[in-house]
This record gives sequence, C-alpha cells and structure tokens, in this order.
Amino acid sequence: MTGQQWWRGAVVYQVYPRSFLDTDGDGVGDLPGIVERLDYIASLGVDAIWVSPFFKSPMADFGYDIADYRDVDPLFGTLADFDQLLAQAHARGLKVMIDQVPSHCSTAHPWFVESRQDRDNPKADWFVWADARPDGSPPNNWLSIFGGVAWTWDPRRRQYYLHNFLSSQPQLNFHCAAVRAAQLDNLRFWLQRGVDGFRLDSINFPFHDAQLRDNPAKPVELRQGRGFSPDNPYAFQYHTYNNTRPENLGFLEDVRRLMDAYPDVAALGEISSDDSLATMTDYVQPHRLHMGYSFELLTDDGSPAHIRRTVEALESQLQDGWPCWAISNHDVQRAVTRWGGGAGGDALARQLVALVCSLRGSVCLYQGEELGLPEAEVPFEALQDPYGKAFWPTFKGRDGCRTPMPWTGGDNAGFSRARPWLPVAEAHRARNVQAQDADAASVLNAVRAFLRWRRTRPVLVAGSIRFLDAPASILAFVREHAGERVLVAFNLSGSSIEWTPRRDIALLDVPGIEAAVLHDGCLQFPPRGAAFARLA
Repeated sequence: MTGQQWWRGAVVYQVYPRSFLDTDGDGVGDLPGIVERLDYIASLGVDAIWVSPFFKSPMADFGYDIADYRDVDPLFGTLADFDQLLAQAHARGLKVMIDQVPSHCSTAHPWFVESRQDRDNPKADWFVWADARPDGSPPNNWLSIFGGVAWTWDPRRRQYYLHNFLSSQPQLNFHCAAVRAAQLDNLRFWLQRGVDGFRLDSINFPFHDAQLRDNPAKPVELRQGRGFSPDNPYAFQYHTYNNTRPENLGFLEDVRRLMDAYPDVAALGEISSDDSLATMTDYVQPHRLHMGYSFELLTDDGSPAHIRRTVEALESQLQDGWPCWAISNHDVQRAVTRWGGGAGGDALARQLVALVCSLRGSVCLYQGEELGLPEAEVPFEALQDPYGKAFWPTFKGRDGCRTPMPWTGGDNAGFSRARPWLPVAEAHRARNVQAQDADAASVLNAVRAFLRWRRTRPVLVAGSIRFLDAPASILAFVREHAGERVLVAFNLSGSSIEWTPRRDIALLDVPGIEAAVLHDGCLQFPPRGAAFARLA
C-alpha cells in the first residue's frame, strides 16, 4: 500500500524488539534482528511495521522510560542500525512507524537530572513539581497506573514530582512552552531521518490540571479497567484532572502541523481515558491525529455484542476520523487466550486475525498473532515486569505476551544463542515459524493468504461498515465501497450454527478462514467459521 494516506486501511505489524530476534548473543532482541527478519514480515502481506521503543533507557519500564529520545540504546544497536532498518524496510515496500513517548521520560534523562537539582535552574519547571501539604503528604489524591500514589518526594528540591506510571518515569510539564517545543523537536529529528509515522504512547497524558485538583471517586460498580485491572486503586477514581485535559488538543494540533510538513506520514495515538471512544472522537480529526486506538477491544469481553457495541459507538461519533483496531499488543494478555479461554485452537487464531482485519479502519497485529500464540505462563521468579510484580498474583503483568518469538523448534526457539531475557514457552516452541512455514494448513500460511486477499478488496480496506442483527454468537456487518457491498459474518462460538440473512448473497472464495457454506439461502457455519458474501 503506497501513496498519499497509505495508512488508511493499512495493516501494521507491531515488533517488540526485545523479543523479536537476538543477533549479538546477549539474550535480548535488537535492531539487526528486525532487519534479518524483514523478508518474513514482508511475506505476511502487511503494509507497515511499528517498532516499540529502542531508545537509550535504564529499562525500568523496558524502554518506555527514555533517557535520550534521539539515540539507540546499545542493547538494541546503533543509529546506523536503525538507518539500515529503515532503508531495508523501505526497499521491501514496508512503512516504518516508531514509538514516541511525549508525556514522560526517565529520571536518568538529563532534563530531569538538571530539574531536580534546585528550584532555580533552567529546567526547573520542565517537570510537575509541587509542595507537600502542611502535614507532609502529597499535593493531591492522584494515583499511578502502576500502583500507589502518583507522587514521589525529592529531598533536593524538597518537593514532590508527579509520575503517572513508575516513580522512575517523571511527568513532563506541558504547561511549559519549552517542553512542548523540545518534544516537537524530537519528533522532527525522526521525521527528518525518514520514518513514516509515530505511535504516540499515552497521548492523552501530556497535560495535567495546573491547579492540581483532586480526582473524584468512582462508584464501586463502575470500577472497570482499560489497560489496568479493577483491583488496581487507579480504577477507584475518575481521572478528570491528571490526564485527558482540554489543553492536549492544542498540542495535538501542533504535532499535526509539524507532520503535515512531511509527505505521507501518519500519527497513531494510544488513548486510555475514562471514555476512550469520546476521547478518540476529539483527538482523531483532520487537524489532529491521523488515527487512534484504545483498549476497548483489548478487554476480556470478546463477544459479538461487545465488538458491535464498541465499533458502532465509535462510528456514531468519529465523523471524519479514522480508527485503528487491535486485539493484542505488548500490554495485554494474548487474544487467543483472553477471548478463547484456552479453547478454539488454530481455528480461533485464524478467525481473530480475519475479524480485526475486516473492521473499518487500520489494524495493528502484534508479533506472534500470525502464529496463533497463546499467552505464555511466566513463573514469578522469572518475571521482569514491575507492573506484574506489584500486582501478583491477581494480575501477572505483561511478560506473558512479551516472551521471545519462536523461530525454530531448537534451542531457545531460535531466538537467541544465549539465555533469553524471558523464558521461551513450550507451547510457543511447537508453533514456531519454521514449522508453520512448511505446513500449508498452518495459522501462519492462513494469515498470509487472508492478508493477500484483503489487499485485493478495496471494500475491506476503505469501505463503510453497517452491522446486522444476527443470532447471539454471530457478528455480522456489511462493508460497502464504490458500488460493491460485502456481507461479513463470524461465528464466534465453538459450535456449528445456521443463519439465513434476509437478502440474496453469493459466497466469495476467501482463503485462510473456516468457511461457511450456503444452502438454500442459509449460511451454515462451522465452529469459529466465517462467511464473506457479495450482496445483490
């Protein structure tokens, strides 16, 4: 997919560098490892890659705590390695998006090192500092997503600093014009280097309430998480004042003005707010972000009713905006486990990729989805994620979806010649790339076939979407574009089912799915089956 607005309807493959391929034998994946597997990525039929953070960092949050926005951490390679990745991806027709984390950095970043020295230095107001209350307690009731109070005392300044995540991830003060300018300069650095876009992490977090007002309490019955579990105190509040502030909109417009000076680039915002769909409506507009995605389909509920309700709610609000859908990423339990509950196997894995790639919008596929990888079991003693260590055992963190990519059935699944930073799951070893590549009936080859077919159907890439009433286990909708109308239906249950649409249809021959059959106008679905049909 090339040309202006390549991102509309694009399939973006997320690479988590630490776990993709290790080429230097330290047990951690690296940028040369991505280069080495670009032919594999291209073979999937995706349009772009999104590379999770590879910047210089103490790795307290595995790269989302950045100490230098413009350099590669030696763990992953060098800037020359990144330039090689960019050139080699482009040579294969792949666009390259990279993570950017505007709202916070690492306590090791020179900006924070300077800011914390005293209250009078040039960076003194670059972070969110506040005096203690008279009794010495934090300035307000704001909480960190990663557990506990969102404020840490610093004895140098005798003030608290704000962190919405780990205490080693101080919040930048976006009320300071110099901070906004510096972060725009960091984006410009990578645009000039040739990247095709950004995935903007936690993009509703840059601004905070300048008055530091307390967040209101949330009723017990409404304490549900998106990207965090209900037992996390973070779920006990409405986050009215510590994120999703109206001032964010102006910064997004600054970002868009910058990006509009570069041809054919895109910004994808990660949005996690009290009402993520409403926030997406505000943020994803022609003069703000190109695309946005939320955690609304990264939940435990994978029912047809939830998917329909979520997509319809966004469609009713989004107007000119463009959504991006994901059902797996580096922060949540893998979809075949989360939505399949250990059942469904290969048929479920094939179905889920076809489903998310058939909704209106762009798509993010997470590495390993194309192999049907389940969530890995990581014992407590092997955990690396501080989030999981804090909330064990109710929430086991994010390591289970971050384990190494299985390339072969050999030692360490071909990921590294050294002990990997996280253990290789035996269930993953059996689903390795080498074995699936040689198996015509594998999930991998089904995904390749489906994505190749999707590319030939503009109605799936650019068409409108309208949902249909169907039996409870069936998700059904019509995609329409340039005079073509296609009925799409998925049986999300593990049982066979029949459904008679109230219209004349002609089944399309679609690879990579458990295909329904049509008999006397009735669609007969196998377990986890799907139907694509042309409407008269």
